[in-house]
Amino acid sequence: MAPAKIAVVGDINGKFPSVFKKIGALHSKNAFSFALVAGNLFADPATSSEEDDENISNLLSGKNTVSLPTYFALGTHALPPAVIEKLESSDGELCPNLYFLGKRTTTKTSDGVKVVALGGNLDTNVSGVSKEKYLPFYMEGDAKALAGVNNTDILITSQWPEGIRDGSKAVFQDSSQPTSQKCVAELCARLKPRYHFSTSQAFYEREPFFHPPTEEAPDVFNVTRFLSIAPFANTDKQKWIYAFSIDPTAAPLVSIPAGTTTLSLIVREKKRPALPDQNSYRFNSGHGGREPYSKKRRRAPPPSQGECFFCLSNPNLATHIITSIGTEAYLTNAKGPLTKSSTFAPLNFPGHTLIIPMAHSPTLSLIPEADSRATTIAEMHRYKCALQDMLTSRSKGSLGAITWEISRSGGFHTHWQFLPLPAETIKSGLVEAAFKVEAENEKYPPFEKGEPDESGDYLRVWLWTPESGGGDSEKGKEGSMIWMPLDQTYRDLQFPRRVVAKLLGLEGRVAWQDCAQTEMEEETDVEAFKEAFKEFDFTEED
Repeated sequence: MAPAKIAVVGDINGKFPSVFKKIGALHSKNAFSFALVAGNLFADPATSSEEDDENISNLLSGKNTVSLPTYFALGTHALPPAVIEKLESSDGELCPNLYFLGKRTTTKTSDGVKVVALGGNLDTNVSGVSKEKYLPFYMEGDAKALAGVNNTDILITSQWPEGIRDGSKAVFQDSSQPTSQKCVAELCARLKPRYHFSTSQAFYEREPFFHPPTEEAPDVFNVTRFLSIAPFANTDKQKWIYAFSIDPTAAPLVSIPAGTTTLSLIVREKKRPALPDQNSYRFNSGHGGREPYSKKRRRAPPPSQGECFFCLSNPNLATHIITSIGTEAYLTNAKGPLTKSSTFAPLNFPGHTLIIPMAHSPTLSLIPEADSRATTIAEMHRYKCALQDMLTSRSKGSLGAITWEISRSGGFHTHWQFLPLPAETIKSGLVEAAFKVEAENEKYPPFEKGEPDESGDYLRVWLWTPESGGGDSEKGKEGSMIWMPLDQTYRDLQFPRRVVAKLLGLEGRVAWQDCAQTEMEEETDVEAFKEAFKEFDFTEED
C-alpha cells in the first residue's frame, strides 16, 4: 500500500465553502488520500450570521460539495443544531465525503491510517467520561479512556499537551499562549502518535521528539511530530494548511533521526504499587473502519477500538453504567445482568460486574507491551479483590463470589465477569461440581485445578469466599481456581452464565437480552453500586 497523502487544516470557523474549494484545487494536483480539519469547522452558533446558516443549509442539501474524504474534529465551540440533527440521523456522515471524528474516538481510514481524536476543552468540575457527544468539553476520564487505544498514527486534540515547548527552539509567533493540559500530554505519551495536531492563532511546529524505548522493544524509537495549525484567513498569513505523507505500515525507527529532541511528557503512574460479554460481543456500524471513497463499500475489516463495545474510545459506549475507571482497567455494571437487585438480601443492586482492560486485545497474554500487560493484570486483580472486600463488608461474610474469564485468541476484547454467590454454596463444593457436570453434559474437556495453560484458549473460574482471604491479591488468598482448555471452534460464551443461572434458579435469565433494563433502572443500580463500592474504590484515593 502506497503512503497516504494527507492535508490538515486549522480552524475554519464557518468559511468552509472557500476552504473546500481551495482543498479541491490542491487535491486535483496532489491526489490527497483524505483531509483532516483539526479545529472548528463551523462558526460559533452563539455569534453566527445568516450567511453561516445559509452555508450550512447548502452543505447539508448537497449544493456545496466536498471533493475528497474529509474528517472534521470537535473544536472549542458547539456544533450548530442543524449539524447535530443531521449527524444523529446519519451515523456521523454529514454529507458525501464529510465525516465527524467525534469528541472521543478512534477512526481507521480505508488507507489503514489510525486517527484518535479528543475534542473540546477540559472540564475540571466533572469526573468520569462524557455522555454528551457534541458539547465542546471533555473530562480527564475521556483522555484516560483513549489511552487504552495504545497507539495511533495521528492524534488530534483541541488543547496542547502540557510541556510541549520544553526543550524546543521553535518560535511561537503569538503573544497569547494556547491552553495546555497534563492529561493531553499523558495521552500523547501513551499513544506515541507519529503526528499530533492541534490549533492556535499562530502556526507552530515543534522539533520531532522521541519517546523512551520500552522494556519489550529497547531498540525501537517512536517519534512524534507536534504541529499546531493557524486559522484559515488569518490576518498574519500564518500557515492554515499542512500537507504530509504517512505510511501506516512502516516499521518503527531503530535509530534517532537527526534533529530529533527528547521530551519528558509525563505518563501518570499508579497512586501506589498494585499487587501482583458483556455477555456477548456487540459492535456498531459506525465509521471506525469506514471506507468513504465510494458508496459501494468493500468488506469491513475486523472491528476496531472505535467499534468495540468494551473500548472506552467507542463514542456509542453506554458510559452511564460505568462505575469506576482506573489506569489500566475499568468497572461497569453488566448490561442485562443475570442477577437482580432483589437476588441477594444484603445488596440493593444486582452485583453482576465486568472488569475490563483498557487495552483492546483478545486475551491478556496478547497485550503487546510487557509492562502494560503486567500492570493491566495487576489492576484487574486489584479490582476483583476490592469487589470481594465490598461483599465481605456488605454481607457480613454471607456472600462469596465467582469470577470467570473466557480467553480466546479469536475474540476481540477480553474481560472478567464477577458475580456474588452465597458463600455456603461455594464452600459446599456445589459450584465447582456444577461446572464439571455441565462441561461433561456438553462434552467439553474436563476442568482442571490451578493456573490455566495460557499458550492456548481457556475458560478460567475463580471461586472465592471471605474465608479464602480478604482483598489481598497474593496467590493463595484468592480462593480456588479451576480451568478448562478450549479449542479454537469454541463459541459458547454463555456457558459460565448458564451454570450460575441454574445454581440460582434463574434459568430464564441466561440470555442477557432477556434481562434488558430501562436506562433509568440501570442508573439506579449504578448509584446503588457506587455508594456501596466507594469505600473500596482505590481510584478515588488521594
